[in-house]
Amino acid sequence: MEKNWNNVKSALAERIPNHSFRMWIEPLEMKEWKGSDITLVAPNFFSRKRVLDNYADLIKGEIDRFFGISGNLSVEVAVQKQRKSNSDIRPATQMDLPKIGCQPQCGRLLRKDFTFDQFVVGSNCDFAYTAALSLAAHKNTHQGSLMLLSKTGMGKSHLAQAVGHHILSEYPHENVYYITAEDFTNEMIHAFRYDKLETFKKKYRDNCDVLLIEDIHFLSGKERTQMELTSTLDTLLDAGKKIIFSSCYAPGDIPKISDQLRSRLTSGLISTIEPPKYRTRVRILQQKSKQNGIQMPSDVTDYLAEELAEDVRQLESGLIGVAARASLLGTPINLDLARSAIKDIVHKRKTITIDLIKKIVCKEFNITVKEIVSRSRKQNIVRPRQIAIYLSRRYTDSPLQSIGKSFNRYHATALHAINAVERGMKTSTAVQKQVEFLCDKLESGNF
Repeated sequence: MEKNWNNVKSALAERIPNHSFRMWIEPLEMKEWKGSDITLVAPNFFSRKRVLDNYADLIKGEIDRFFGISGNLSVEVAVQKQRKSNSDIRPATQMDLPKIGCQPQCGRLLRKDFTFDQFVVGSNCDFAYTAALSLAAHKNTHQGSLMLLSKTGMGKSHLAQAVGHHILSEYPHENVYYITAEDFTNEMIHAFRYDKLETFKKKYRDNCDVLLIEDIHFLSGKERTQMELTSTLDTLLDAGKKIIFSSCYAPGDIPKISDQLRSRLTSGLISTIEPPKYRTRVRILQQKSKQNGIQMPSDVTDYLAEELAEDVRQLESGLIGVAARASLLGTPINLDLARSAIKDIVHKRKTITIDLIKKIVCKEFNITVKEIVSRSRKQNIVRPRQIAIYLSRRYTDSPLQSIGKSFNRYHATALHAINAVERGMKTSTAVQKQVEFLCDKLESGNF
């Protein structure tokens, strides 16, 4: 039977992309064949789910054709063998304390729902998903790092945290550190200030097995932090540790970044996550509806998937908006309710332009459009300009270069402005309220 199954796999290899075959089909093993019932074994739960969701019909078709029968296909998860060592030897009367072997992650907490089985895979993110799971499963020992690229709201944080969850589950003795580039910078500054740099270095270089670092573009212009991170990455990669970066920008597009760090970022796999296509958007909405206990009619799901085409976050916003409206009004979810609930979202995306943002910001701060695009460095001009650039990035599809050009700035200056506003919103209540007010104005369509 093993020889026959290998022949079936050879036939499947000709019909499935090479990286997908290696990741999902090659590890499958034939367990038994009774009459017309065939049972395969997958190495883990995630592999089983992926095979059943995407390749079951194809596998069954090849088996039926090869054996000349039409039977039932089932896939089981392989029984995990317990690894033993001298440290595992305990007296017979000693009972394990609950969860004593699972080491918590360092830095930010991982979201409970950001796991591989909750991630909806489509053609827009198939390679990114495969690469992330391969790294998490320790399948490719030559793959030391992965960089996930996408606009905000596409799922790169979900995939990065899914790697953390999977490793903590399958390899509980490994230390997973999940941080943002800003966290790393602030922690390093604190270490310098209080003479704890060696402790800081030891933490990341000696005690970290998996480093998940988000928003790497935040390091633009931070030379000392870039030097320290580069040295840390060298130590981790030389020791065979795993690293996942995420960014809204490709390494070559991040301004004021050292050649050394840029080289480390590009040394591993780089995968871009694109906006989800219609069929993927439908599946995302179905998944989110199930997670949130929302009974969503299929025609409403199709409508939302058609209208909300930008990113996953927009889909979630539309879904929650429809459910909330139905709950507050005490009416069933239907197409009329859905059209009413998302009309502001759709209207917003269709009408907001960079020129409109300039006019609204200038009116709010009592300056002219001529002043906001001028070379002036006065604070009463710089702050509104930075906010306008931030809003342009958030509410339009224009690339960073085009946004910068609209304000007579280079894309590096535009990126600096976006980072400055993001920092300001975290540290200043006044900046946060200013930005939230302008966002509400744009989203309400009250121009």
